[in-house]
Amino acid sequence: MRREAANNVGGRDRRCGGIRALKNVVTLAACASMLASCASDSYQTAAMQASESGDQKAAISLAKKEVARISGPDQCSRTTTLNCGTLALAYGTLAGYQILDGDSTAGEGSFSSAKGALSLTDPGTRSGATAMVYRDVSEAFWKVGDRGRAVAVFNEGRAAGADKWLFMSSAARAADQQPTDQQSTDSH
Repeated sequence: MRREAANNVGGRDRRCGGIRALKNVVTLAACASMLASCASDSYQTAAMQASESGDQKAAISLAKKEVARISGPDQCSRTTTLNCGTLALAYGTLAGYQILDGDSTAGEGSFSSAKGALSLTDPGTRSGATAMVYRDVSEAFWKVGDRGRAVAVFNEGRAAGADKWLFMSSAARAADQQPTDQQSTDSH
């Protein structure tokens, strides 16, 4: 009986050892995944810090690195839509920095690329990604004083199916007041 108990314990140890090894592999895979995302976060974080300190050129350079990192056909294409939402966000962020730097033509080009990536984004996450992209671009136009374009981008985002995050933009209030203001001027 003792021998059976000893064998059972040994069997459990072997099974537990296998489970521990599997847990170690899973933990290593999770850590590797987190490290990969940290590399991406470092571009995004550094770009955001550069922009906040007023260095839009550095922010643009870092944002372009982020776009390049996730813009391959194995990441977002008609056949592989793995990172299309992420790519759309990266293009939207780049557009915002370009607009803040005074290059609205480049910003509109990046915004157009963001819309292309949004069209390939999984429907389950598309409304959130749409809201973030359109909000960032609208907010950039608002900050540089182009209120008309900011409101137009906001309205386009609303029509494109953006979720509530879009309404956190400065243009949201102006867009809601636009028809009222227009009606009051039309009636005079």
